[in-house]
Amino acid sequence: MALVASLLAPNAWAEPGFARLFRGQYGYEPACGACHSEGGGSPLNAYGEAFKKAGKTANALRAIEPLDSDGDGATNLAEIKAKSNPGSRKSTPDDKGDWLDPTNLIPAEVQKIFPGVRTYKPLDAIFTAKEIERAKRLGVELGASDETTIYVPFDGGQAQGAAVIVPAAHEGKQCFLVVATDRGLNVKSIVPIATKEAPFADGGKIYPSLVGKHVDQIVVPDKLPPGEAALAAAAKKAAAILFVRLTKE
Repeated sequence: MALVASLLAPNAWAEPGFARLFRGQYGYEPACGACHSEGGGSPLNAYGEAFKKAGKTANALRAIEPLDSDGDGATNLAEIKAKSNPGSRKSTPDDKGDWLDPTNLIPAEVQKIFPGVRTYKPLDAIFTAKEIERAKRLGVELGASDETTIYVPFDGGQAQGAAVIVPAAHEGKQCFLVVATDRGLNVKSIVPIATKEAPFADGGKIYPSLVGKHVDQIVVPDKLPPGEAALAAAAKKAAAILFVRLTKE
């Protein structure tokens, strides 16, 4: 079985789905804050919600151009042409801010896990039928709603691991997890983010035995408290996403 190091050829990589569509339409790469309130993986902002509601396609981007999603007085198209953020009132055509700074193109939570790394390659996690079947063998159901972005940090020309952000839900409440691995695709860190809603208001608790396991060896223990079990299940799904996208049979 070949791991992430075997997938570093340029033709193996793709931009995140929204970013790919945005770049194709407007000619430059957007930061996560275009669609997300607190960076990649966090809840959608008004522009992100509008894009989602319109169908998440290139046509959707065009359809929401006349809107002023962030309510700052400039239409989405005017902001995009000026390279200001259509999803943030703090960024306007007259005062763009630093939303397109390279450090803002990768979620801050991911950067904290890989300190000192400045180069990342995003991999679009849109699942094939074969990948969905591989995930099922791990006990994980994947579908269109699970499509996301995998961030692979590079240092000295070598991949240093991988990270993905996934939602975790319990009793109608939701938070997000950053699940990161080392170069061997062993889980090195599971970090809850956007945990303002109960029952995740205390930051959540991650079952410790999940850290250190290879991404195809994650097991959710029986009889965990419900909130903790929801986090563990989300971590297992994240691990499965990394496994099916970064390894080959």
